[in-house]
Amino acid sequence: MAEVVHGGSAEEISLAEVGLRFEVDGEIATITLARPEKRNAQTFATWSALARIGDDLPQQVRVVVVRGEGPSFSAGIDLRMFTPEGVPGQGSFASTATLRGEAFDERIAQAQQGFMWLRRPDIVSIAAVQGHAVGAGFQLALACDLRILADDAKLCMKEPALGLVPDLTGTKPLVDLVGLSRAVEICLTARTVGAEEAARIGLAELVVAPGDLAQAVRDLAAALLATNRDAATATKRLLQGASGRTLEEQCAAERQEQMARIKALFG
Repeated sequence: MAEVVHGGSAEEISLAEVGLRFEVDGEIATITLARPEKRNAQTFATWSALARIGDDLPQQVRVVVVRGEGPSFSAGIDLRMFTPEGVPGQGSFASTATLRGEAFDERIAQAQQGFMWLRRPDIVSIAAVQGHAVGAGFQLALACDLRILADDAKLCMKEPALGLVPDLTGTKPLVDLVGLSRAVEICLTARTVGAEEAARIGLAELVVAPGDLAQAVRDLAAALLATNRDAATATKRLLQGASGRTLEEQCAAERQEQMARIKALFG
């Protein structure tokens, strides 16, 4: 079940009603955006449900795959959110704009939580991207640790063209991956980045034919699971913190993690 918050109250709705599927097979969990007729457009309910999946993720899961059903990964924000009527039961941007102070900030923070947990050190998240990954869809792919793209993938940070900013945790990974100048150019032109360019500039680890996408994800997941779980978690923690540390600080962090590993293995 997914908790969807709106209008100051909370009600429980199923993942199917939100347009998501969540399946666990051993150490691999798969999240499927399952509104192919809407090109897997996202709503407030999508983001709340993603956050709940993260909160309730079974402990044995080591790899999380995020995928889209149908020809597109996700075409971004459901355009009904731009209308006065909004999405039934969820409101709209217009109704959100009436919120004040902390309530307004909290509404956006709740949406971000659906993306934040995909970076947890104890899991590796993989975005399997085909077709359109626009706006919120692009940011969902960026929230994952790794991205495998079908060669028909089309990435676009659409928000600035709609008068908004990318606020679903996508700006930092984009800058980290492609650099400030390229990130500015991609966002402020709201242009489409194809799969070949995405691989060239660091937005994708691998590009495959659409029919090979599922197998490529399975192969990567299997390779990731072949690594010791505790060592993988510690290593990911080190890598995530590296950009914010000096070399000396990173060396100290490496020593601390390695002492813990040696003690666990041989102590």
